[in-house]
Amino acid sequence: MSNSENQIIDIPQRQLMAEARHALEGKWGMAAATFFVYTLVTTVASVVPLVTVIVGGPFALGVAIFALRLGRGEEVELNNIFDGFQDFGRSLAAYLLMIFFVVAGLVFFIVPGIVIGLGLSQTFFILADDKNIGPVDALKHSWELMKGHKFDYFILGLRFLPLALLCLLTLGIGLFWLAPYMQTTLANFYDALRIAKGGSAGDMGDPFVDDISQHLVD
Repeated sequence: MSNSENQIIDIPQRQLMAEARHALEGKWGMAAATFFVYTLVTTVASVVPLVTVIVGGPFALGVAIFALRLGRGEEVELNNIFDGFQDFGRSLAAYLLMIFFVVAGLVFFIVPGIVIGLGLSQTFFILADDKNIGPVDALKHSWELMKGHKFDYFILGLRFLPLALLCLLTLGIGLFWLAPYMQTTLANFYDALRIAKGGSAGDMGDPFVDDISQHLVD
């Protein structure tokens, strides 16, 4: 693995958020409507827990596709959040694997579960970017990309907490605008990390499993 893939890169979080706001200019209404539909459909699906699991992966991929297109200044449509269903097998398999690893970490202790979740957080962006990569390799790629950046990603998520609390004053309606802002910022984080580390982490091999195991027993 090259040094460029191992180095720790400084990713300016304020800039990522500013770029997300810029990408959403003129598209706030459409983005809010998109996440309203997403919330409505997933809420209805949650009535049957098994259905929630089955659609979780495709929707996660659809949100990743939508956010990446927004962040990159590409044309986006509301129905992009359903694009993950065109890649049902890969998205479902990746989703189930993520659940397995995170739950396994939580069973041992809460912190390992959080660390594993952060390490695998880029999986659906990777699936959205590469139609040929398999679910396991996508998880490995995410784990490698996030080395040295899990805490950065955690802090980036916390930056939206005050806005989320303010959204409660709107009876939650403001969350439909906050969600695309947050997702686009996270997509920008992925792009910044991917580009800085050379575009592809390649085949990560067994170190992925070894690192996961360490977090389960530490």
